[in-house]
Amino acid sequence: MSDLLRRLTEARGVSGNEDEVRQLIIEEVTPLADEVRVDRMGSVIAYKKGTRSNKKVMLCAHMDEVGFIITRIDDNGMLKFATVGSIDPRILPSKRVRIGDKAIPGVLGIKAIHLQEPAERERAVKVSQMYIDIGAKNKEEAEKLVKPGDYAVFDSECVYFGDNKVKSKALDDRVGCLTLIEALKSSYPFDLYACFTVQEEVGLRGAKVAGYSIQPDMALVVEGTTCSDVPGVDPHKHSTRMGEGPAISIADLASYSNKKLVSFLIQCAKNANIPFQIKESISGGNDAGEIQRAAGGIMTAVVSVPCRYIHSPSSVADLDDINNTIKLVQEFLKGCEAI
Repeated sequence: MSDLLRRLTEARGVSGNEDEVRQLIIEEVTPLADEVRVDRMGSVIAYKKGTRSNKKVMLCAHMDEVGFIITRIDDNGMLKFATVGSIDPRILPSKRVRIGDKAIPGVLGIKAIHLQEPAERERAVKVSQMYIDIGAKNKEEAEKLVKPGDYAVFDSECVYFGDNKVKSKALDDRVGCLTLIEALKSSYPFDLYACFTVQEEVGLRGAKVAGYSIQPDMALVVEGTTCSDVPGVDPHKHSTRMGEGPAISIADLASYSNKKLVSFLIQCAKNANIPFQIKESISGGNDAGEIQRAAGGIMTAVVSVPCRYIHSPSSVADLDDINNTIKLVQEFLKGCEAI
């Protein structure tokens, strides 16, 4: 698992520019599926024919990640940019990025603290005040390397550390992609559609198209979700807790999970002695929000891996939580035909 997770998280795939991670996923799932196709949005759909049932079950994980898009090159060679997806601006100064198809290295910069007025130091710096420095001396030199419309991604390697932890960018939602790849290694009585969707971070766009295209009998979304068990956060405000297993969602701002599927997930976890938790907040949203409303309505549920410091270059997850999420999804698939 560790090598595949490393390759998945280190692959570049900002929303709308998922080429590199998409190619990696295609290479991984082609030997495991009966058919692999890329839809018009760019999502990868791996189909595995069932052994006896005509039911259709959809697994969904998004392959895209948050990042940046270059909007302008200034005369001094600095790059202005906009964020792609939700990123806290306070984490950005001094972070390394890679830009465009050639992965040009750059650094996110702001005015030095020595030059800031006292009032400026008390406020979070806005994205509009930042720039990307690629070491170019002027606009002409910068234009030889990058252009407006190029995407940029956090430059962050996957590191295994501490008590069974992993640090990387894009754990949201490459942990879900890993889970789907593992699920494709088994056979099922029903037709399985493993969907690796695009553009989740900018509006659940790939999932909407995939849901209408497949029209499954049920869908399970596998996510990386907020883990807030950190200093300064009261226990009653913890959304999920690291090390306590996969988080089963009741609802979020985009969808309500189907009660039958939620009950079945809980029973699967209990029967297989898999630790699990109920996600304790309803903030945020994921691909379930569009799948649930597609094609007349689809039974949908969500199971997630808790991830600290989400949408940053240094998100952290527990390897046991990842492994137990994989196990829970596999247990779900063993019996969901009866629902």
